[in-house]
Amino acid sequence: MLEHERMTVHNILLEASTQIARRDAELLLAHILREPRTWLLAHPEAELTAQQAAALLALTQRRAAGEPLQYLTGIQEFYGLTLRVTPAVLIPRPETEHLVEAVLAWAQPQLKPLRLLDIGTGSGAIALALAANEPSAEILATDISLDALEVARDNALRLGLADRIRFLQSDLLPPSGDPFDVIASNPPYIPSLDAPTLQREVLDHEPHTALFAGPDGLDIYRRLIPAARIALRESGLLALEIGFGQRVALTHLLTGWNNIRFLNDYADIPRVVLAERP
Repeated sequence: MLEHERMTVHNILLEASTQIARRDAELLLAHILREPRTWLLAHPEAELTAQQAAALLALTQRRAAGEPLQYLTGIQEFYGLTLRVTPAVLIPRPETEHLVEAVLAWAQPQLKPLRLLDIGTGSGAIALALAANEPSAEILATDISLDALEVARDNALRLGLADRIRFLQSDLLPPSGDPFDVIASNPPYIPSLDAPTLQREVLDHEPHTALFAGPDGLDIYRRLIPAARIALRESGLLALEIGFGQRVALTHLLTGWNNIRFLNDYADIPRVVLAERP
C-alpha cells in the first residue's frame, strides 16, 4: 500500500482484491483478525496494524499462487463441524456429506449400537460426523498416513469426540476383529490419467495418495470391496463415495451384493454407492 494511505479494512481488502477474489480476501482477513466475516462488512474503517496488513498480503500472494484457501486458514466446515485441515489431508467436500447422510439414514432405524468403520479417514470428517450424530455407535477410523491420523485425532479432541472414535494406522481395513455393521469410505478414486485436467489448487497442493487410484481410478475399490465383504456382518452396509463416470464399473465390482443403489450429488451426478452384504 502507499505509505500515505490508512491501513483500514476497506483499503487493505481493496488492494488484496486486485490479486484474488474479494470473498477469499475477506475470509483471509477475518481469519487473521479472528473476527467473523460479517464484522469486516460492519467495520470498513477499522484500522489494522502493520503486522496484520503484512500477514494478509502474504496470504494473498500464496492464494494467488494457487494454494487452497482451506490450507491457508487451516479450517473447513463439514456436516456442521469445524475441522482443522492441513496439506496432509484431503479437504472435505460438500459431496461427501451425502455419504454421511446415507449412513445415518440406514443406521438410525437399527435397534442396537452399531460398529462403524471409516476407511481412509483423512481429517476424520466422516467418522466425526457419524460420531456426532450417532452417539451410541462404536467407531473405528483408519488411514495409511500417520500425518493424516494426527490431524484426525486433533479434530476429535477439539470437538469432544476423542472417546468415541479409535484411530488406527492401516492400509484399508484393520487386520482383524469383530464384524462391522457399516463400512464407509471416501477413497482415492481419480484416474491418474486425469491428473492434467485437475485444477492446480488440487493437483499441486492436496495429497496425491488421497486423490489417485491407478489409471482408471478403481484400484482401491478392487481391494476394498472384497475385503469389506469379509469384514461386514450379514446385511451390513457398505457405503462408498465414487467418481464421475464410475457407476457402471462399481455395479460390476459389487456383483453378488444386495440392494445396490446410487445417490446423486448436487450436480445430479452419481456420487455414493450403497450395498448390503449378502
